[in-house]
Amino acid sequence: MALDAPAPVGDRLYAPPLRAMTVGSVALVSLLAFEALAVGTAMPTVAQALDGLALYGLAFGGTFAAGVIAMVVAGIWCDNRGPAAPIRHGVGWFLVGLVVAGTAQTMHLVVVGRMVQGVGGGLLIVALYVTVGQAYPEQLRPRMFAAFAAAWVVPSLVGPAVAGLVVEHLGWRWVFLAVPVLALPAALLVERGLRGVGPAAPGETATDARARIAWACVAGVSAALLHYGGQQRGAHAVIVVGAALVGLAVAVPRLLPVGFLRAARGLPAVIGLRGLCAAAFASSEVVIPLMLSRERGFSPTAAGMVLTVGAVSWSLGSWAQGRMPPPRSRATLPRIGMTVMTLGTATVAVAVLPQVPVAVGVIGWALAGLGTGLTFPSLSVLTLALSRPGEQGRNSSSLQLGDNLCTAVVLALTGTVLAAGAAPGTGTYLAMLSVAVGCALLGALLAGRVVPTPVT
Repeated sequence: MALDAPAPVGDRLYAPPLRAMTVGSVALVSLLAFEALAVGTAMPTVAQALDGLALYGLAFGGTFAAGVIAMVVAGIWCDNRGPAAPIRHGVGWFLVGLVVAGTAQTMHLVVVGRMVQGVGGGLLIVALYVTVGQAYPEQLRPRMFAAFAAAWVVPSLVGPAVAGLVVEHLGWRWVFLAVPVLALPAALLVERGLRGVGPAAPGETATDARARIAWACVAGVSAALLHYGGQQRGAHAVIVVGAALVGLAVAVPRLLPVGFLRAARGLPAVIGLRGLCAAAFASSEVVIPLMLSRERGFSPTAAGMVLTVGAVSWSLGSWAQGRMPPPRSRATLPRIGMTVMTLGTATVAVAVLPQVPVAVGVIGWALAGLGTGLTFPSLSVLTLALSRPGEQGRNSSSLQLGDNLCTAVVLALTGTVLAAGAAPGTGTYLAMLSVAVGCALLGALLAGRVVPTPVT
């Protein structure tokens, strides 16, 4: 049975009954965030040291593909057995992947380690979302999701710099091998809080579960091909990306709620909106440092500081939504958030023009982060609110899948735009950022559909 939140908790995340779980969960999310950012900094050195540049893209795409499969497994597992076992296995596989990558003597083993990390991360993030739904009272869920968002801020501020120092002074292997020392205490804290948390109700049948896992494998392989195809050129790229898109088109309707592709009211629209929000933010984030370094002469550190502005404002938006009184309509926060995000990404696009000061783009990026912070946690809360007993795992899994798959498709599109020209220029950057603006605007227009149709 699920654990009922004790009365003395009130409105405090760190009240004694929840303290260990809150601290441990936030610490685990921070470690996932740090590792994601740190690996991006260290991977060029890893590829050079192991003569593995040909596998550079797969070191990221393979992790993503394995995570897609693990998210589906985690959702099924949580609904049938509760979140405790997926969290334990998630931490375990994540640590095994770190050790394999950190001790690898070839780039092939680094890729294997990264894929094992993807399995662990996919299991862990879905199970932590389900834990919020089962172990925390409803009034604390917005604050807990705000804490998860804040858990990305410190890694965003210091992660790349720390990783760079570790690579330079200790060696790239310690980017992987140092994390287990911190992850184990965090896992033990979560373990203390998980006692008594179990499945809310029986989940889907074994036959349905096997079918979903099979389709998750199709989606995962297709996502990896999408990453790979985005790095190719000519007819080969068209064939690989086309095959990947066909695979996703077939698999996605079988993994996400019915009506996802047409933004049907209720849960399908919630998951679709989260995907649009994630894609808009990610597709802007990849353009900004490229544009600043090539067109405005920014150093990597200076361009990174601009990205940090978005991370901090994201945290601020998450903090604000967690302390607002409940709005009259569940669509209010997503609508405001996506509207602010549309204004922000459009402002960033305007700042691509040489005559516009960089400060305008920084303000735009701060607005985009603020809008994302208002939107993301509110949609996480809505997902749990719209989930019947026995569906929290599946729907939390769908939420993460929607984020990842929408982002993968949009990044493939912007990557194609970037690869189309001999060298990126103002027109290229505007075209890429227009995709982000379009995603955010579509989300703002569809935000009202997160409210289900009343049953008469």
